[in-house]
Amino acid sequence: MVNDHLSDFVTRIRNGYAANMPVVEMSLVKTVRATAEAMKEAGYLADVRGVGKNRLELVLKYDKKRPAVSGIKRISKPGSRVFKSVRGLPRVWGGMGINIVSTPKGIMSDKKAKKLNLGGEVIAQVW
Repeated sequence: MVNDHLSDFVTRIRNGYAANMPVVEMSLVKTVRATAEAMKEAGYLADVRGVGKNRLELVLKYDKKRPAVSGIKRISKPGSRVFKSVRGLPRVWGGMGINIVSTPKGIMSDKKAKKLNLGGEVIAQVW
């Protein structure tokens, strides 16, 4: 049984890319789906689709057998939440990566959050 679905999501993506898997499957949770959609919108995943009633399928993106994600890290954890204002959002790899941020308007990338002038909980970093 998984208690922290977002940490499981990050670990499955990291392991999927390390094993050169085309597809990763996990349980369907609203926060995980929203995080996956934000990664897809930023160009780190090829597709996100629901399979059956309670499964989520993530199609990993590769460029000539090279993973689109070279690193992914969970920032805010259940025991240690990390909240940042719009000006306090950290840069990832000198601006080459993104932060996934949970804002009052939903889960989105830091670039979109900055356009909307929103801060929030920094869920993960992707580069």
